[in-house]
Amino acid sequence: MSWRAQLKLDLRMEAGRCVARFEHDGPLRILQTLYPEGDAISHNVLVHPPSGLVGGDTLAVDIQAGPGAHGLVTTPGASRFYRSEGEAAVQRTSLSLADGARLEWMPLEAICYSGCNAENRVTMELAPTAELLGWDIAALGLPAAQLPFEMGTLRQHIELRGAWLERGTISAGDEGLLNGPLGLAGQRCLATLFFVSGSDMPKARRELALELARERIASHPLSAFAGATSPNPRVVVVRALAPLVEPAIALLKSIRAAWRPALWGLAATVPRTWAL
Repeated sequence: MSWRAQLKLDLRMEAGRCVARFEHDGPLRILQTLYPEGDAISHNVLVHPPSGLVGGDTLAVDIQAGPGAHGLVTTPGASRFYRSEGEAAVQRTSLSLADGARLEWMPLEAICYSGCNAENRVTMELAPTAELLGWDIAALGLPAAQLPFEMGTLRQHIELRGAWLERGTISAGDEGLLNGPLGLAGQRCLATLFFVSGSDMPKARRELALELARERIASHPLSAFAGATSPNPRVVVVRALAPLVEPAIALLKSIRAAWRPALWGLAATVPRTWAL
């Protein structure tokens, strides 16, 4: 029996405070809203108590940030796509930002167990003066636990409406993609960090973001498997491959820590759950 869950999170500025309100159906909810940086920025902890999806399960997250709101959304642990012999397990995330809004979308990794039939979609729609900093991290199998990704499929979709679209399918049977030098080269974690805007960013702003990212990449052990680029004036992207999740997420966190002060004038504050 499939299990469907959905959550709608609404972030609004009210009397100088970023207020978070949510509605949910099924086992998906905001566990806690915290204010470690003061009232203007809300940190929201998203939880899915079953912690995993099997065939036919669907998770739908809809986040809307109103004018001038700034919210951060993360999770206390990884999500999991388990083995499925039938329908796909689907995780859909829709992020919509009004003018002047900022959002940080930073869930921990999605683990794709061998035999999964997984689909992970993130779509973003930003008003002209809105900005979003987010990431998408996928782990294929559990190499450290001797549970490799030997069967199954992961389909990924990342989209900034009107500006940027990435779609891909990773099949466990595609030896060239998984292990070839022009594919994943034997790496089993794929990590993407992105900074996107609702309108064209000034060239100097994009170049600053790229310079900061490339500095962190150059000094990191994953330097041979990571890079930063700007496919168009609204998007800056960092991509990294790693054998395990930990080095990849450490690199992305270090770049976020550089981007936050430089691009938004904010301290590199981290969510409380990352210290658990």
